[in-house]
Amino acid sequence: MTLEGDSSFAFTDAAITRQVFQRGEGPAVIVMHEVPGIYPLVMRFAERVAAAGHRVYLPSLLGEPGREPTAAYATAQIFKAICIRREFTCWATDQSSPIVDWLRALAPRAHSECGGPGVGAIGMCLTGNFAMAMMTEPAVVAPVLSQPSLPVAITARMRANIGMSPEDIAIVSRRLKAEDLSAIGLRFHGDPMVPAERFATYKTCFGDRFEAIEIDPAEALPNPGAKPHSVLTTNLRDDDATGATKLAETRVIDFFRQRLQTG
Repeated sequence: MTLEGDSSFAFTDAAITRQVFQRGEGPAVIVMHEVPGIYPLVMRFAERVAAAGHRVYLPSLLGEPGREPTAAYATAQIFKAICIRREFTCWATDQSSPIVDWLRALAPRAHSECGGPGVGAIGMCLTGNFAMAMMTEPAVVAPVLSQPSLPVAITARMRANIGMSPEDIAIVSRRLKAEDLSAIGLRFHGDPMVPAERFATYKTCFGDRFEAIEIDPAEALPNPGAKPHSVLTTNLRDDDATGATKLAETRVIDFFRQRLQTG
């Protein structure tokens, strides 16, 4: 997925403006990148979603679109998100980040442009929990949470927290049941940024409507110097069609197809 070949537009809501790239045709899926930004492996995933029959909306929330990641570049973007950018709530519990309101506003625009039963949304790492929080917007019907890492897992309370207010949790829980919807969450066992307690909270709040895909880290593509974390990008074993990470990618894309193309 080459950004130069994609169309794009600037989207503004509540004084926040971000560039949004588009690719493909079909029902909309909003792909929210991980740190440090829209780098090539995020683009690879977005291209696969588009190839499955969707128009992908890829907002640039951090970093320089298309830039190859390095340790220094990633560290700088994490620092910006945690310490500078007020759109990201990294430490507080029981509330979503302000950028989620912007993403909620993007969803009905995407739905009106693409039609279908609704919009899919997937967040990764820093944006991982955004997809579920976006479900207070009725257009969002297919949320996927890949390694949801906020709030930062320092205290026991933060480890178990899912970054949503009790009111939003109640709204989403009602929607999942009333509209016969579901969500998918992905993580590697032992990932310190996505504790088991957090997935336990998702199960407590949403029950069987939350499909947890938890993967043995031995199945991950190794990333020297780091524990497995990024299920669909850095740690995806792309050459192993029957491996756990590749099956997880297939499940996510099938989920979007089932929810958005068949209703």
